[in-house]
Amino acid sequence: MRIAIVINTSWNIFNFRLSLIQALLAEGHEVIAIAPHDNYSQRLLDAGCRFVPVTMEQGTNPFKDLWLIWRLYRAYVRVKPDVVLHYTIKPNIYGAIAAHWAGIPAINNVSGLGTVFIKKDYISNIALRLYKQAFQYPAKVFFQNHDDRKLFLKHELVRAGITEVLPGSGINLDAFKPMPKPDPTAPFTFLMIARVLYEKGVAEYVQACGLVKAKYPTIRCQLLGLVDERSRSGIKQTTLDAWLATGVIDYLGTTDDVASIIAQADCVVLPSYREGTPRTLLEAAAMGKPLIATNVPGCREVVQQNINGLLCRVRNAPDLADKMEQMLQMPPEQLQKMGEASRHIAETKFDVNFVIQRYLKAVAEVTAHKQV
Repeated sequence: MRIAIVINTSWNIFNFRLSLIQALLAEGHEVIAIAPHDNYSQRLLDAGCRFVPVTMEQGTNPFKDLWLIWRLYRAYVRVKPDVVLHYTIKPNIYGAIAAHWAGIPAINNVSGLGTVFIKKDYISNIALRLYKQAFQYPAKVFFQNHDDRKLFLKHELVRAGITEVLPGSGINLDAFKPMPKPDPTAPFTFLMIARVLYEKGVAEYVQACGLVKAKYPTIRCQLLGLVDERSRSGIKQTTLDAWLATGVIDYLGTTDDVASIIAQADCVVLPSYREGTPRTLLEAAAMGKPLIATNVPGCREVVQQNINGLLCRVRNAPDLADKMEQMLQMPPEQLQKMGEASRHIAETKFDVNFVIQRYLKAVAEVTAHKQV
């Protein structure tokens, strides 16, 4: 069977869907990765995929993006997949329409709602209309948390019968596993891993780090992630530079070896405004780290209050600082217990093999329906 995976970057496919690709290849399927060309496109080829480049502009311009339907339609007609797996907003919307035009069954995955339900403006209103139009067509729609599914049903954007909730993209428990802190004498370290966007809570994290470091000047507060100024929620490099100049946080840039950075942290923080199921929290949980996150959809799927971490109020830096201080004051035994609980949650709820099995089943179902 020929299966196309369509995402907004090759980087995203390689980093978040490689386990699924390997499982599909092991089952004897042909996998075609469809995405813009970037530094990770060759890695997809090396992994055994075919790669078909399709341009997807960044930013939100629905009128300009309508051309993406045509580009994806042409790719689908040329490649002739038996089923298309869509991820991220643009493939979910425009890819679903293109697959419908091409007569190919599609499986969509809503991995997070981004600014559509966070920032209310004319662009988000257009996006909602596009979702309602496009989501008539997929054979299956996966959500990564129950809140997002309920919201789509409330707005009548999708039929309930084709929806299902998955535990995010899942986590490879062998690639991310507990390991001792390389330097146990190093200062207590908070780590946030996210694109440098306002909606990820980066501004609140910086402010909270300032409040905590004023009382505990020896602690470390780190930020790992891509600066994305072209995003609607992107933080300017100049703003980040100003924050760095205060010495409140250390910016680590980006890396392909996230596990080694997580290993050096004592607590991983994500004060996001809304998530699907955040990959960074899954990685940290699998590595046995205590967590702090906002009490919002997606984050509370991973963080259980006082079990494996602490939940704070959204857009509230003082409350985040309070939770960071609580974490600092915990005895080592309690931190270790929280870390062990994180690993247990990762093993029992978020194993990538469960996600893979659901995809294999869904692919078989929708392609069998097509053949009938």
